[in-house]
Formats: sequence, C-alpha cells, structure tokens
Amino acid sequence: MLMPMKDSLKILFVINPGSGGKNKQDWELVIREHFSALEINIACFTLKGGDETEALQKKIKQLNPAKVIAVGGDGTVSVVAKLLLGTSMALGILPAGSANGMAKELRLPTDIKAAMTLITDGDIKNADVIQINKKYVCLHLSDLGLNAKLIKYFEEGAQRGKLGYARVALKTLWRKTSIQTHITTDQGIFAKGAFMVALANATKYGTGAVINPLGNLYDGLFEVIIIRKLALTEILKMLFRPRP
Repeated sequence: MLMPMKDSLKILFVINPGSGGKNKQDWELVIREHFSALEINIACFTLKGGDETEALQKKIKQLNPAKVIAVGGDGTVSVVAKLLLGTSMALGILPAGSANGMAKELRLPTDIKAAMTLITDGDIKNADVIQINKKYVCLHLSDLGLNAKLIKYFEEGAQRGKLGYARVALKTLWRKTSIQTHITTDQGIFAKGAFMVALANATKYGTGAVINPLGNLYDGLFEVIIIRKLALTEILKMLFRPRP
C-alpha cells in the first residue's frame, strides 16, 4: 500500500480514558507533545463511556485520516477496527489497557515514545478478522464460557489492572459452570460439554497465557479451542509461567 508523504499524513487517535489501571496517562497531552515537532496532522477523539459509534464514525468520515490509532485495550481496538473494515485506513494501537492482548501479540513496544514512533515509521500488514453473528468483529481472541464470564465480572467491578483480574479470576473459578456446545465443520457436527470455547486468530491472552499455539494473524485461518477440563494446578502455573 502506498502511503502519503508525512507532510500530508492525517492521524486520528481514539482515546479511551477508562482503560488501564490507576496510573493513567494524559494521553492527548502526550500525543500532542510527541507530534508537535513533526509535520503530521493529528486529531483526538475521546470516548466518554457510552455508545459513541455514530459520533466516531462521523469523525472518521469527516477527517478521512490515513491511520486511526486505538489508545486503550482490546475493547477499544475492536470498536475502532469495526469502523475501519472495508476502508483503506490503517489501524494502529497505543497499548493503554489492563492486558493489551492484541498489542502483545503484535509485539508492540511498551515504551510510549517507541510505540508512537512505530505509528509513523512501522510497516502496515493485512491481518485476518473474524465476524461473529454479523455483529461483532474479532482480530485477537473471542470466547464463550469461563473467560467471557471473567471479563463480564471485570467490567462490572471497580478495580482495574492485574489485581482486578486476579480478584475476578478467583470469583469466576469458584462459580464455574459448563456449557453445551454444537460445532459444525466440514467433517461433521460435534456436540461437547465444555467450560470454554475460544475462537482464536492469535496465540495468547494479554496475561501471557497461551491458548492457541498454532495462531497466526495473517494465515487466513482461525482455530476453535474447546476447554473440556480444568486443572487448578495448571491454571496457577499458567499465571506465573505462561505456556500452552
């Protein structure tokens, strides 16, 4: 893809101030300070917590930027990605969430200056997208069951960061229930009881836990992972020493 020269480059930053733990950055200030010396047109759109899809879509159409950067976690990335599908605009990420799973999958730098330099100087690649129920899109991982319940508890709770995840993980494991799944493939229909089913483009969660060792964001495939048994000792190992 041919990109415009830097003096005509427009970049829109979509900032989610609710992402991350207690030590939050003033992201708009940091972004404007970084780009003030560069001949790049930037704009910022701050999410306020409600459904702002229509307002954000209008902003994107109005500016017609070359790149739109999600400043937040995986939820923010998903919101922005859905609006960019079918356009020539590139999606970028400034990791500002609690886990930042997609950013870690892409091995984006955690250093803010390095991450912002990558926005202007990094390569652009076409990644796969999963569409779910003609309503949701997934670049990274989506799941049913145990982890979905964990995320629900996390979003409803007041505590953010890794400690917040740890608290709701214990609550989720204590209240775990199995689900009945029916999976149709070219090889037939499989009915199985499971604690969790993951639809995976990527290899691992933001915590580092590897759920899909075969994952590749660019191979045109996604994997279906069925978790039928849970071993507490393996879960604890996975938290402290991430592995498949």
